[in-house]
Amino acid sequence: MTTRELNLAYMNVDAEQAIRHYSQAYQKLYKRTPKDMEALDSEWVVINGARMRVMELQYVTNQLEQEYHQGVEQRRNLINRIVRWLKQ
Repeated sequence: MTTRELNLAYMNVDAEQAIRHYSQAYQKLYKRTPKDMEALDSEWVVINGARMRVMELQYVTNQLEQEYHQGVEQRRNLINRIVRWLKQ
C-alpha cells in the first residue's frame, strides 16, 4: 500500500466515522435507519441520495442531535408539569 493509499484510508475513516455518528443521531431521532449512506472519498459522502462534504454531514448530525435533545427536554418539562399538577 502506498503512502497516498494509506492517507486516503485514514481519511475515509473520518468519513466513515461521520457516517456512523450521523446514523446514530438519525436513528435516535427518527427511530429508523437512514438509507444510502456511502463515503465517496475523504471529503465527500452520500446520505439519503444527497451528496455533501463530511463537514456538512457533521453540521447536519449536530442539528439532529440538538433536535433530539430538545424533544427529550420538552417531554421532561411536560412530565414535570403533570407531576406538579397532580401534587396540588
